[in-house]
Parts: sequence; structure tokens; C-alpha cells
Amino acid sequence: MPFLSRVSVSPPQDGSYLQHIPSLQNGLRLNLKTNVTFFVGENGSGKSTLLEGIAEQCGFGLRGGNRNHNFNTGYRFEGYEGALTRNVQLSWTPSRISDGFFMRAESFFNFATYIDELGGDKSAYGGKSLHEQSHGESFLALFNNKFENGVYILDEPEAALSPARVLAFMAIISQLERNGRAQFLIATHSPILICYPGATIYQFDDAGVHETKYEDTEHFYLTKSFLNNPSLYLRHLIDAKD
Repeated sequence: MPFLSRVSVSPPQDGSYLQHIPSLQNGLRLNLKTNVTFFVGENGSGKSTLLEGIAEQCGFGLRGGNRNHNFNTGYRFEGYEGALTRNVQLSWTPSRISDGFFMRAESFFNFATYIDELGGDKSAYGGKSLHEQSHGESFLALFNNKFENGVYILDEPEAALSPARVLAFMAIISQLERNGRAQFLIATHSPILICYPGATIYQFDDAGVHETKYEDTEHFYLTKSFLNNPSLYLRHLIDAKD
């Protein structure tokens, strides 16, 4: 049973740019039925905006990290409140928990710098600075060593991962969530990641937000179609440019 069982969003106020995002403009109510939930959709569809609101309501800073991380790097999220935060209400089963982590690929460098500035024991991050590892290695070091119990809210974690490491990440998810210790909410474009067994997938598009199956996502059918006949796609793209 997921810790976080429902996410409700009230319609945004007049004048908010959120009114121009079809998936969010009328509010929404998502029941989280499984320990792994994916948000999929085009860039600008609202999935990352919703993740921000959930993360901040959980008490995680929008620059990344858990409730204990409070860093000032001059990054653009300093003093920033998610646009949707005040519209988001969370329901918990059986009670609210405070453990977890918010990770966004675009601000991971700043988080790694903050950890270095703290000094001390690096065992929680693979035994060495996150900056001394490749992007993919540092992501997996964080996942392997820091993720234990709680709600993990991840925005495009596949950004630094090769296909093989996406599979390694899926094994980490399985180890944690199958024991009932962790819940994952993940916004992603990865056709590999969203095939995680038993996960719930929510599609964000002009029709709103609706549950879908892996085989019905654009990630699946476009990737499959391309791999079945890449020359057809490439010929079309090249001809279009000419």
C-alpha cells in the first residue's frame, strides 16, 4: 500500500499561467494505487510542475534533497516556491511520513556541490565525491546508498543513465518498493523505465491526466515503430529538411 495515497489539485487562480496547461487547468485528483507511479507526456504538459508541488508539500526543497538539506548555491530555486504548491493537497495512508527525497536532473550538479561543501563521511554517496564520478555513476551512487525508506520524487532520472544503468536503477526500485519501504513518483521519457512491472502510468496531455497502459504510450509505440524500421523515419526526416 502506498504511503502517499492521493494527490488532489484545486483549479489555479485567475491569471496564473497554470490555466494554460490543459492537464492542470481544471484541477485533478489522482489515486496512487501502487508503490511506483510514472508521469509521462510531452515537455510542457505539466508533469514536472505537479512533481514540484508534491515535493514541496512533502517538505522537500525544490533544489533537491530531503527535508534535512538546506543549501544556498545561488541557483534559481533559491527562495522559489513551486507555482502549483498552494493548490496541492496530499492524502496519506495510514499517516503522513517525512522521509524521502526529491531529485531533479537539471539541479543535480548543485546538489552534488552542496554535499561536497558539507564535508564529512561520503559513505552515503558511494564513498567519494559525487563530482568525482561520472553523471551516471553519481546518480546510481545516490540511489544505491541514500535511498532507504520514504517517498522518492524523481524528475527524469534517466537523463544521465545509459540503457544498462536504467535497468540497474529499476532493480534498485524493485529492491526497495517490494519490501514496502519506499514509494516512487517519477516523471520520465524513458520507454525502458515505464515498463516496470505493476507500475501505474499517468498520461499528461491536452485531454487532462488519465491512467494508461505501457503499450498505449507514445514512448512504446514510437520507439517500437522506429526500431522496426529506422530507415523509414530517417528518410522522412531528411526529406522534410530538404
